[in-house]
Amino acid sequence: MPSLKDLKLRIESVKSTRKITRAMQMVAAAKLRRAQEAAENSRPYSERMNAVVANLARSVVGTDSAPRVLAGTGRDNSHLLITATAERGLCGNFNSSIVRLVRSQARELLAEGKTVKIMTIGKKGREQLRREFEGHLISHVGLAGMRSIEYRMVQRIGADLLASFDREEFDQATLFFSRFKSVITQVPTALQLVPVPVDNPMDEDAGHGRFYEYEPDEQELLVELLPRAITNQIYAALLENAASEQGARMSAMDNATRNAGDMIDKLTIVYNRSRQAAITKELIEIISGAEAL
Repeated sequence: MPSLKDLKLRIESVKSTRKITRAMQMVAAAKLRRAQEAAENSRPYSERMNAVVANLARSVVGTDSAPRVLAGTGRDNSHLLITATAERGLCGNFNSSIVRLVRSQARELLAEGKTVKIMTIGKKGREQLRREFEGHLISHVGLAGMRSIEYRMVQRIGADLLASFDREEFDQATLFFSRFKSVITQVPTALQLVPVPVDNPMDEDAGHGRFYEYEPDEQELLVELLPRAITNQIYAALLENAASEQGARMSAMDNATRNAGDMIDKLTIVYNRSRQAAITKELIEIISGAEAL
């Protein structure tokens, strides 16, 4: 049975922890509003950009003039898994759910005899994947000190990705991130970047008989648009990730604050009972001593 002093120190410690978790919840709520607005504002542009690229790609896919990033290398031996997670923890299962999806994909590919290379964005993903796939980690992009996702940083990632593809360092690249649905719902998602998928589920013009004439021709447009489309997909995914992180952190800190309150109530009951028992014991000893005299 802990002493009254130990119980009092424990209660004060949990109260301090509750103050921290409540403050973190409020900070996450403030950041979530900005991150959610950025993610939602990027969706219309990203969806229409993908629709235009898909419409252009359908007219050249399978031809000799199709850009290499669209046609692919013709092989399926080497896979690059780009894992986007947070730089910090204390956000529930946000990081682990993305890493779990990457692990599953990597194990399947390795079981098929494929070559797996992993690029990480955010420290937490690298820390978790290092335990099992340290030999497959090839590069890392840190997010420390960044208050928001910068497009210039994403441009460098996209340029490095395309340069690696031109050097034939991989045949297929897939981006793993968490798509923001709500504060309590974030969906781990795998998005193929290279080769660029031709079928776009967001393309409203597909199957409606609409036809567009492009100037210049499709091949020239795709040479310019495909790198931008890939960079835009990475940027939109990182914005979704940022909103998902803050939503998960807000939810996790809310649960932690409630659990701390429940623990304080239980410890307070134990403290009061122990204190009452100590007082009763002292009174019995005083009465017994007086009667003995």
